[in-house]
Amino acid sequence: MSDAINLSEPGVAEEEAEAAYDAFVLKHLPRNFAAHYVHGMLGMTGFRLFNAPTFLPAYLHMISGSTAFVGLGQALQQLGGVFSPVIGATHIEHRRRVLPVAVVMGISMRIQILGIALAGFVLEGAPLMAVVLLFLFLFGIFSGAQSVAFQLLLAKVIPTARRGRLQALRNVTGGAIAAVLSWAAGAYLIENDVLGNGYGVTFLLAFGLTSLGLTALRMLMNEPEPPRVRPKTALLARMKDFPSLLRDDRGFMFFMIAQTCAVAGRVAVPFYILYAQQTIELTGANLGYLTLAYLGADVATNLAWGTLGDRFGFRSVFIGTMVVWIGSTVLLMGAGSLPLIIAAFFGLGAAASGFQMSTQTMVLEYGAREDVPMRLALSGTAQGIVSTIGPLVGGLLAASAGYLVLLGVSIAFEAIALILLVSVVDEPRWRTRPR
Repeated sequence: MSDAINLSEPGVAEEEAEAAYDAFVLKHLPRNFAAHYVHGMLGMTGFRLFNAPTFLPAYLHMISGSTAFVGLGQALQQLGGVFSPVIGATHIEHRRRVLPVAVVMGISMRIQILGIALAGFVLEGAPLMAVVLLFLFLFGIFSGAQSVAFQLLLAKVIPTARRGRLQALRNVTGGAIAAVLSWAAGAYLIENDVLGNGYGVTFLLAFGLTSLGLTALRMLMNEPEPPRVRPKTALLARMKDFPSLLRDDRGFMFFMIAQTCAVAGRVAVPFYILYAQQTIELTGANLGYLTLAYLGADVATNLAWGTLGDRFGFRSVFIGTMVVWIGSTVLLMGAGSLPLIIAAFFGLGAAASGFQMSTQTMVLEYGAREDVPMRLALSGTAQGIVSTIGPLVGGLLAASAGYLVLLGVSIAFEAIALILLVSVVDEPRWRTRPR
């Protein structure tokens, strides 16, 4: 990186270093924008195929025959991401260049998808169930660490006012590809049980797409070295800073509470498809239609979410997300036909897309730049804890009280998040923040 900022030279003032950093970001913005676009388009397409609330829950239910096992699998995946964001943050926050570490984390994450795909071809019964659970747990571990690293990379090279546009473009393109592929995977790969394991072939496709996206990012991205980074600190010492991150910024504290409530409301996500099964038959074709609707919502709504966020701040996107999520859940509860269920899944997909975009972007906009890794870690850890408990509670609640009660609990948590967003969470975009 020939034009990297060299702070070891004597006489380099902090203002000059900041100016050099900003100049580097602007100079390489087209290339870095393209790198994140291609990575997001291909990588997130693959992760959508794997993590959509259709194929994976249906696969877990198929190999186990148990609703509780679906919840256990989702819970273990989230459990892996409870502490790994903090570990990832402490591993990168003192580094001037993050990309090499991020790539290693990304490769490790993708290997778990490959393992789940291949396990279905060589194992069955209890051994298959045990191996899939192990890979889901490891997937969660590397996913939590990778999320911090890649969000930090995005914050380093994409100015605040361009982030919504970038996420919208990559999600629209990736969503279109994922929607078509998901329909094809359901209608052809799973319906016809290609190679004797249609789900395994679908997960192999997801592995290939995510790997291509990571390769593109590694080849294209030009990473700046920031003027300031935190000194290397032990894990436990940095975790002690969590209370001060919340105490010193009331807006960020209430944002975290609202986000946690919203994540708690996602307790029902793995069970949407199982609730729909009470009305429609889960054929490969129907799975394809519902996944198409859920992922196709990215194509239809991401530009709107991104434009809204860039213009008015992402608090407005977060609020809209909660409204759409509540409305779509109510629609699903009353749906009595395939078209209405498809409409509900479309709304749920639009809400999930807006939620991810708004929360990931808002957390980057609070406080100083050098605190971004720990804010990301705190956010990821909080989500991981709630997301770990949620599927287990959801599975037990669905089994004991029924899906309607579970969906009602989900709506209650989303409503609490919405009230907090409207009443006490501020828009960080309009603050004057330290660099």
